[in-house]
Amino acid sequence: MTTAKAPTLARQPRSGALAALKGRLQQLLAFASLIVIYVFFAIASPYFLTYDNFISILYSTVVIGTLAVGTTFVIISAGIDLSIGTGMALCAVMAGVFLVNAGLPLPLGVLLTLLFGGFMGLVNGVNIAVLRIPPFIATLAMMLVAEGLALVVSDSTPIYFTEVSGYADISTGHLIPGVDIPNAVLVLVVIAVVAGVLLTKSVLGRYTYSIGSNEEATALSGIDVRRWKITIYTFAGLFTGLAGVLISARLGSAQPATGMGYELQAIAAVVIGGTSLSGGKGSILGTLIGALIISVLNNGLQIMSIPQEWQNVILGCVILLAVYTDRVRRGDSR
Repeated sequence: MTTAKAPTLARQPRSGALAALKGRLQQLLAFASLIVIYVFFAIASPYFLTYDNFISILYSTVVIGTLAVGTTFVIISAGIDLSIGTGMALCAVMAGVFLVNAGLPLPLGVLLTLLFGGFMGLVNGVNIAVLRIPPFIATLAMMLVAEGLALVVSDSTPIYFTEVSGYADISTGHLIPGVDIPNAVLVLVVIAVVAGVLLTKSVLGRYTYSIGSNEEATALSGIDVRRWKITIYTFAGLFTGLAGVLISARLGSAQPATGMGYELQAIAAVVIGGTSLSGGKGSILGTLIGALIISVLNNGLQIMSIPQEWQNVILGCVILLAVYTDRVRRGDSR
């Protein structure tokens, strides 16, 4: 009996090490792709390789990156969230309701906006984990609900934050004196570090990977999968609320019609960064690299005066390539 079990036990560490190696190689491939794309645009246009444009790329990464960081947890758990784009727009509108219409203090208004994003995630989690609605359908429904509510609550007109002191500084201000880095970029760095630690060092991260790898085995081991799914979607919703704050602070207004399309770019950033759509694999660092790739592509194509419709075609091709790469990688792992 002992000799029969020995080979199996020996293979397990090797398999885990191989999976970890593949994950690192995927991150290196994504980072190498980022460098290649950056060098290409630097050669193609003299206006690309400037400090101001570099800051602009980082700034444009903030919203996509914030949404993508939260979505990473969802996708690692083998889920999907299509509501983050319009949910972000609704959270921006709710920030206007709290801060402009209700006149609440800035910290309280921002906190309530984050909690509202978490509430939307909670609803998604309940629909998926308790009502057993497929994630695609549940979050698609939430996407439509959020889009409609953003227009209804705002009466289809923008809400301006001109009289809310300090709100714009959340995104456009400069916390570090003498350094031309907007606060929004610092916020993205901080939340990425926190999310990375939670994903790799906490119970939340461990169960997120476990549910995505094998939900049935996780449930059989005594873990309340439904409760943790609700927790994952609620946690991801907080990032949707934060993205709503950051984008409205940057624009100086809550635009109820914005948001559509952000969910696809955020999901693309997660997949490009090496997170598997089948769940169980992924990292925050890879997601940030994916978000930077999308921002560099958008920025470079705009500088080269590529029409918007062709920008969408190129981005669509990049998404297809990323999904195909994920499919090949999963095929190899089997």
